[in-house]
Amino acid sequence: MAIQNNDTILQLDLPGIQKLKSGKVREIFDLGHAFLFVASDRISAFDVVMPNGIPRKGEVLTQISHFWFDQTESLVPNHRLAKANDALPAKLAPFADKVARRSMIVKKAKPLAVECIVRGYLAGSGWKEYMKSQTVCGIPLPAGLQESSELPEPIFTPSTKAETGHDENISFDEAKKILGDDIAHQARDLSLKIYKFARDYARQRGIIIADTKFEFGLYEGKLILIDEVLTPDSSRFWPADQYAPGKSQPSYDKQFVRDYLETLDWNKTPPGPVLPPEVVARTTAKYLEAYERLTGQKL
Repeated sequence: MAIQNNDTILQLDLPGIQKLKSGKVREIFDLGHAFLFVASDRISAFDVVMPNGIPRKGEVLTQISHFWFDQTESLVPNHRLAKANDALPAKLAPFADKVARRSMIVKKAKPLAVECIVRGYLAGSGWKEYMKSQTVCGIPLPAGLQESSELPEPIFTPSTKAETGHDENISFDEAKKILGDDIAHQARDLSLKIYKFARDYARQRGIIIADTKFEFGLYEGKLILIDEVLTPDSSRFWPADQYAPGKSQPSYDKQFVRDYLETLDWNKTPPGPVLPPEVVARTTAKYLEAYERLTGQKL
């Protein structure tokens, strides 16, 4: 039923329940009236899934998403049909040891064909582009910014969704062509509103959210927030007490794994290398610390 390795869940099947998709991290099942999203402990970097996972990662991602859905539901409706502490439905009870705490029962929304990325700080591919052209995703920025500088205002930088390989950044005009003007404007405005709320909330708890990716879907004709939200997998989280512009920052996300992989003689194509125990343990600790800082609770 589940392929496990060192207390991680890497693959999951639920006999009698149809699996629709197995993504880089999530398994999606059809419950009839709803989807069941189960977050595995798989970890990907450079679009390659590593052969071993990160213990408790799926649980952390799911519980952080639940936390943020609770915080933001006054700003935007979301896809949840059950909250974090709701009992599992009867048909899932036999699988409770595999899906509890790492699963979410959600509405059958139709995902937008565009990922909604908000950047509040200059990092990653944005910093590389800025050094070449003083732009990020084609958006002009002031001169004199450093790596990890806070931007004067958060910017919306949508991208396409690639089933395999890398997503591609697109302009807002291109997003409007894909989504239509009305939905594109709604998605942009909601993305910026949620990011600013979460940025301010997290900063008070010692975390800088440098950038993040939101997913929206259409449900009964309305735009709702779907998938995961403001997790270490979909965002760049930095410890505020160590923040120093002019260099890359320590982080709570999987940057730690990326940094380790950059030290290897590996061409960033499958298969990925096995992560050593110390990298796995440090990464689990970072995910758990992010949850505890944000929520004020132990998981």
